[in-house]
Amino acid sequence: MKCSPQSVDEIDWEAWEPTERAVVCFIRDGARVMLIHKKTGLGAGKINAPGGRIDPGESAAEAAVRETAEEIGMTVADPREVGQLFFEFTDGYRLHGTVFFSMRYAGEPVETGEACPFWCGTDEIPYDEMWADDRHWLPLALSGTYIRGYFVFDGDRMLSKRVVGCGPWE
Repeated sequence: MKCSPQSVDEIDWEAWEPTERAVVCFIRDGARVMLIHKKTGLGAGKINAPGGRIDPGESAAEAAVRETAEEIGMTVADPREVGQLFFEFTDGYRLHGTVFFSMRYAGEPVETGEACPFWCGTDEIPYDEMWADDRHWLPLALSGTYIRGYFVFDGDRMLSKRVVGCGPWE
């Protein structure tokens, strides 16, 4: 029986393949960001940004636009890729996430069956109510740094992390 990895250093990230690919899309408006109370799926009960799985034949940017519209009723334009996240869960699930920021949007946020949206100041982000990894990469991304984050989780508990800043995304 193979033991599940407990550290990012135990994983060959070059050969690593995800179980699923997903996106998150943070709408930014000056010194505030759109967040959601997630109601369903992976991370239900946590605060996050709109997002979800990439559908077959869909680009990550297309998924960011679609998921934002589905989850909070807003249309984003020109989503900007600001990072890549790689998650290994001890149960064998592997998730690759692409992070987007969008500064162009239309519409007002609406609550749906998937999410309850709210604006939040970038200096008031409730990291204690989010996935444990967010506090390690989101501030870098908000400051203009393109990030690559590698994480090992056991359920909701982060066991190991590595976050690399890869230069400016702006």
